[in-house]
Amino acid sequence: MSAAPPAEAKGLRRRLLALYIAVGLVSALSIALLIALLINISQRKQEAKNPFFRVVELTDDTVDPAVWGKNFPLQYDGYKRTVDQVRTRYGGSEAVPRTPSEADPRSVVAQSRLEEDPRLKTMWAGYAFSKDFREERGHAHMLSDQTFTERQQVTPQPGTCLNCHASMYTAYKKVGEGDITKGFEKLNAMPYFEARKLVEHPVACIDCHEPSTMQLRVTRPAFMEGMARLKAAQGVQGYDVNRDATRQEMRAFVCGQCHDEYYFQGKEKRLTYPWDKGLKIENILAYYEENGHVDWTHADTGAKVLKAQHPEFELWNQGLHARSGVACADCHMPYQRVGALKISDHHVRSPLLNIQRACQTCHHFPESELRARVETIQERTFYLRNQAMDALVGLIQDVKAAREAGRPEAELAPVLALQRRAQFMLDFIEAENSMGFHAPQEAVRILAESMHVSRQGQILLRDPKFQPQLPAQPPARATDASTEKPASH
Repeated sequence: MSAAPPAEAKGLRRRLLALYIAVGLVSALSIALLIALLINISQRKQEAKNPFFRVVELTDDTVDPAVWGKNFPLQYDGYKRTVDQVRTRYGGSEAVPRTPSEADPRSVVAQSRLEEDPRLKTMWAGYAFSKDFREERGHAHMLSDQTFTERQQVTPQPGTCLNCHASMYTAYKKVGEGDITKGFEKLNAMPYFEARKLVEHPVACIDCHEPSTMQLRVTRPAFMEGMARLKAAQGVQGYDVNRDATRQEMRAFVCGQCHDEYYFQGKEKRLTYPWDKGLKIENILAYYEENGHVDWTHADTGAKVLKAQHPEFELWNQGLHARSGVACADCHMPYQRVGALKISDHHVRSPLLNIQRACQTCHHFPESELRARVETIQERTFYLRNQAMDALVGLIQDVKAAREAGRPEAELAPVLALQRRAQFMLDFIEAENSMGFHAPQEAVRILAESMHVSRQGQILLRDPKFQPQLPAQPPARATDASTEKPASH
């Protein structure tokens, strides 16, 4: 077989050389890309350790949010905007001018709920809330509004009240000499204005974030204890919310440590969440019946009644959003893009004021449609709320008339027990700040039950042989206060 001609051999050598050069170039490029990737991974890992431009050093004692704002200016800008007052159809507040005084330097307050609905004075007769109760305002006002409320003139409040109205973490640490639970116990027992001297800011960054890592954390001992008792009722012993909760759960728990039902236990005024039997209203009522707690004696009827607080956490837990793994922050502090950054919006407010980011991330419908859906739910809840209010006021008026007519206390006792139940159920929805939206079916169920109990009380007044019908207490559910699956955000 003859050898290849010289020309063909030379061409083959050139092709082989080009192939070697191409392979070399590809290899060199691959190595360069791999090196670039490794450098990028290293940089991202370093950024994860230091995800912000550190202007100041934050410690576990840095309480002033303005200092945190030097490292997190975008979040701090949103936080400062919680001074805004914008009213939605069934919530929020208008800026009502007032003349400042030496006792109360505020020049603007929210509208009075007592003036909007005088029936509230009847429901709360003899209690401080019948003196002053206003629409809610943003977090920026939470401390000043409590400090200067006229309720302080009716019933002196304990230091316990500051738990949900001030930045308390460093105050608890200082008073407890490093132990926040001991500080919590000492502050609870103080008179309000003595404890007030120990705090300066409304809720601040340090109350929800660990300063070195920015991880979410619960800083309120009452919530830690309440969650441990709730989980114990569900069969989970030794639950530690900061150790055991998922990140998505923490996006609800940091809000839930203040937005919930509570009472002051014993002469120590220890802030306590009544969750030992579960989070549903029947569980809470059963807890109060068992320990005999009374908030005040109703001035018109003599009933030993309860005052519901702001049970957003409890009602949210019964709703579809909670069951779908949607946390408070997903709607009230939705993610936003600022340049190349993705951050949580710290302008905490009603999702109705921020529908595009709060709602349309998951619900792909026009803004007008989503607003109409929410307001339809709230309108129906408000209608039933008014009916339940009429029923309760009717019962109170009937009991008052029966007492004035000399009806024996023994005959009134079972009627007063029904007033206590009906009133708390109505107040549970009245005090909750979503007009039923957090759990629509549960809200209207509670209002219908309140109405039914009030009407049964009126029947019992007329017929002492009547046997009222009350629902059985539901068991604590393993899914209360937990997300069944993570939200997709």
